[in-house]
Amino acid sequence: MTETIQIGNRTITASELIPLLASYLMLPHLQRELIIDEAIEQISRSANAVVVECTPEEVAQAQQQFYAEKQLNSEADIQAWMAYQGLTPDQLEAVTTRKLKIEKFKQAVWGNKLESYFFQCKAKLDKVIYSLLRTQDVGIAQELYFRIQDQENSFAEVAREYSQGPEAQTGGLVGPIELNALHPVMVQMLSSSQPGQILPPARVAEWFVIVRLEKFIPAKLDEPMKVRLLNELFETWLKEQQKQIISAPTDDPPS
Repeated sequence: MTETIQIGNRTITASELIPLLASYLMLPHLQRELIIDEAIEQISRSANAVVVECTPEEVAQAQQQFYAEKQLNSEADIQAWMAYQGLTPDQLEAVTTRKLKIEKFKQAVWGNKLESYFFQCKAKLDKVIYSLLRTQDVGIAQELYFRIQDQENSFAEVAREYSQGPEAQTGGLVGPIELNALHPVMVQMLSSSQPGQILPPARVAEWFVIVRLEKFIPAKLDEPMKVRLLNELFETWLKEQQKQIISAPTDDPPS
């Protein structure tokens, strides 16, 4: 007997499901989740199995957190949500502990690589606070630079009056901002200067900019940073897995 799903007046057969998922752009999400499931299953069969196992206490905590996020405050709420999602009790347990298992999987695969990855990326993760003045007229930029150098006006005064970007609203002050968010020329300028040093006008894209480093804030491998880097490594791996699936040759259909 062919399995079907009844939605309103429409009956959807199993053979129609994949084309429908594709038409609603849901196949990549399904692919992503299947890749994760397979990877967790593989590591669960390996020597690292103990690392991804969940204790009863962890399962109970994960379920309570899931119910709180979904605002399921009673057994009736849970049963109604299960019915709406079409879940069995076994599937519900899998859903409520999925996030926990994924986090354990990340730690098992990349947890011991975080420190080396951090130092590899640190130069881009460091933050700066700096003052910026930009104009598209090199002559004005030179004049303003000398006025600041000679202390005729403060950097903030000149930036408020002459800077042509949103930094004019803050007296030229920008940040804290990570170096990886800046133009490469700006990164080079700020990385090679000392706090309080005013750099002469330089060309950055369509602008002539005057920059003064105010504060350098080195990145730290604290807990928020560990979570961020762990997620970066996980997402990079996942995108690579998806690319491999897309580029993998498919067998010719049977004749």
